[in-house]
Order: sequence, then C-alpha cells, then structure tokens
Amino acid sequence: MSQLPEQRRTTRPVQIFEVSTLYGVATLAAAVDAGQFGPPAAARRILLVSNNAATPEAATRLADMNGFHGLARRFDEIIDWNATIRPHHPSTWTPPRDESPVWERMFRNAWGLGSAPVELVVESIQVSPARALATIFGGSVVHVYADGLMSYGPTRERLPQWLGCRIQRLLHLDLVPGLRPLLLTEHSVRAETVPGDAFLKVLGELGEAAAGEPELARVAADRPTAVLLGQYLAALDILTPEEEEELHARMLRGAVAAGHECVVFKPHPTAPARYSHVLEKEAAQAGVRLHVLEGPVLAEAVYDRCRPTLVVGCFSTALLTAATYYGIPIAKVGTEALLDRLTPYQNSNRIPVTIVDFAVPDLERGAEHLQAAGERTDELGALVRTVGYCMQAKLHPLLREPASSWLEAHLGDDTERYFKRRRLTALALPGGGTSVRARLLRRSPSARWAARRIRAAQRRLRTRAGETAGSAYPR
Repeated sequence: MSQLPEQRRTTRPVQIFEVSTLYGVATLAAAVDAGQFGPPAAARRILLVSNNAATPEAATRLADMNGFHGLARRFDEIIDWNATIRPHHPSTWTPPRDESPVWERMFRNAWGLGSAPVELVVESIQVSPARALATIFGGSVVHVYADGLMSYGPTRERLPQWLGCRIQRLLHLDLVPGLRPLLLTEHSVRAETVPGDAFLKVLGELGEAAAGEPELARVAADRPTAVLLGQYLAALDILTPEEEEELHARMLRGAVAAGHECVVFKPHPTAPARYSHVLEKEAAQAGVRLHVLEGPVLAEAVYDRCRPTLVVGCFSTALLTAATYYGIPIAKVGTEALLDRLTPYQNSNRIPVTIVDFAVPDLERGAEHLQAAGERTDELGALVRTVGYCMQAKLHPLLREPASSWLEAHLGDDTERYFKRRRLTALALPGGGTSVRARLLRRSPSARWAARRIRAAQRRLRTRAGETAGSAYPR
C-alpha cells in the first residue's frame, strides 16, 4: 500500500472509495471510466481498502488478487483501512457520533485532506466500514455502490435520517436487465446504472491480468466446458458443511448429466479444502476431468480465459454476470431449499435467492431447460417487489396494495416457496392465516397498531434477556 505524506494540505475535493472485494474494485473502476465521478482532475481519489473477513490475517489480501493493481491505477492513492484502525476490526468498529469531530480531525491530518470537501463512495451503508466513514465525515455527501444482487432488495434496516438524507445516488450493475433496484428507495435515492460496456472492458482487463496465473493457464489449456461456483454458505449458517458438500456434488452430477466431460470448480476463497476433496471423488467416480481453481482470480477471469458453455451455481452474483455480460448459459442448484432455510424472513440473501430461483433454469431438470436468464423480467419485477414488501413492510408502505394484488392473483403451488405463511399472516396479506386475530388485523387499524406495540415490547424483552445471558461469557 502506498504511503501518504503526513503534512500535505489541500483544498482540492477528495473522493474516498471504500472497497472490500475485487469485484467491487471492478465496479468502481468501470464507473470512474464512464465518467460517473467526473473527470480525472476534478478530485483527488483515494481507494480505501478494507479486509472484512472474520480473520483478515488469514484471508487473501485484495492487493494480492490478479488484476488489482491495474484497476487501482484509476486512483491517486491507496490506503489500508485495517492498518489505519488497528486493532479494531473493520466490520465492528464505528465511533460514536458525538466523537466524530475529533475523529475527522485525526483522519484529515493523517491523510492530508486539509479542509477539502469530502465525498464518500461506499458499499453496504447499513454496516461498517461504510457506517464508520459516514459517521466520521459527518458533513460529507455519500454515494452507495452495489455490485451484487442485493441491490434489488430492500434496505436491511431503517437508516437514521442524518445518514439517509445524505445519500445522493445508488450505483449498480444491470445484472438483471430491466429490473429496478429497491435498495434505498425509501429515501428517494436515485438509482444509476454502471454502463455495461465499461464494466465488460474492466472484466477484460482482469482476464488479461489473470492470463499469467499458472494455475488458470493449465485449466484453460484443458478447455473445460462447465464452471461450478462455490459460495461457502456454511459460513453464513444457512447450510451445514455436509449439506454444502452435497450441494457442490449435485452441481457436478448435473453438469455430467448435461454432457460435460471437463469441469472447473471455483471455490469460495475462504471455503475449507475438504470441499474440493469431495468433488474430486465424485469426478473420479463419474469419469470426468475436474479442475479445482484456488488461485486469487475472479470467476469472471475464468469465463474470459476458458470460454465455458455452462456456469452452475446457487445464487452467486457471478452466475448472473456470466449470463448478462458473457452470454453464457447458466443453471441453478439448490435454491428452493435455501428459500425455506433462510431466517429470519428479512434475511438480505432472500432477494438474490428469489431472483435466481425464479429466473434461472434448474440444472437437475435436464439439459433441454438450460438457457440464458432474463426472459421473465416483468414477472420477476412484480415478484421481487412483493417479496421486498414482505421483508420490510414498514419501509415501503406504498407497496402494500400492489403486493396484496399480486398475492391474490399469483399465490399458488409455484410461488408459495417465496413466502412464509406466518409472515403473510403477521402482515394481514392474502395467503396468511384465517384466524380471528388475522381477520381483526386486516379490518382494524387500531388492532394493527396494538399488535405492533406488543411485538415491539416482546422484541425488547428478548433482546434484554439475550444481553443478560451473553454478559456471563467473555467476548
């Protein structure tokens, strides 16, 4: 990481780009190339790199990923956020708001910002490090960028007004053409698409940079025709390690059944090595060639160098990237079970799983069903808005009537998996319970108000009980 002069002072505007993944860097690089942050000389651009892994010391550094330094040339300086706030962890440290003037003076001095106006460009505004930066630079304009499918879902929780009113726009990739993001719309934040041609050009740079990776070169030379994407869902407590192993094995068996004889498995960077061993046994039994690509490259670099004819995954963003930007047929495995396992219903992964489950062909239904995604965008948009309302009804009251109408017209055997009966009952929506309580909630605003007060009181009691129980254990 480059070092900044300690005493530099400037009044030139400063743009701080917070990033934690190479895919995020690629998204920002494409936006910069497209002029979405003004001409190069308009501001001093700082790339603030954060490693949000549970154990950052054991994870691959972003700077060690193939292609990072080429993308980073769009920025004037690079700062290591982990080193800056050590010993705190980036995901857990946020200074109190009443201390923000002190912290801002400290960071302005350390980074040589002087009195220059600061713009923040951050990901996942609900949590740190984005939340920490927005607190420290309390008077700054905020731009949010979303490089994945979560941009199509609702904001995870209500943002405080002091933060929500500062967000100028949401930059997002058009991963599902025609589908509008729901994220941050409760604050009337304008959504702006990162141009696809600019993003594809950046992905091409990453592919060129990865060409020198010996492991990828060996894989490309064998001309694999299918790519399997791992996500490490066990780390999110969505699946057990054994269930995730079986999920990967189902991907392989499905690819073999579809006629593929040479397959690449791209595991999640933090997944255990045993996942690969299980697949290797499956491949040996099926008589197909399997390559496990563990090098520091993006899945998109594999697409660029190997040119596969099929990409298989669960609900990885890279699955939609393959279809939208490379025109590669894609297929899903295991999404229906995940829709049932995600808890609580408001889990932010619900929208990505819903999109993939609805729009992407199922690998286990047979090769004749494999095709590119995106043919049912209008239907998908209505479904996503309905699920989004059920996830965060208080943030989107204007979606209640459309959601109710959609449920009345479409809720059935093919769509029930996207909703929980208990959730529909609590919101007094079609498909919910028909108890006396549910009928009362539908008809009486006063009863709904009282029920909300009771639920809020119950949540506070559970929270206090949890804090009391947790205080007996060291953290």
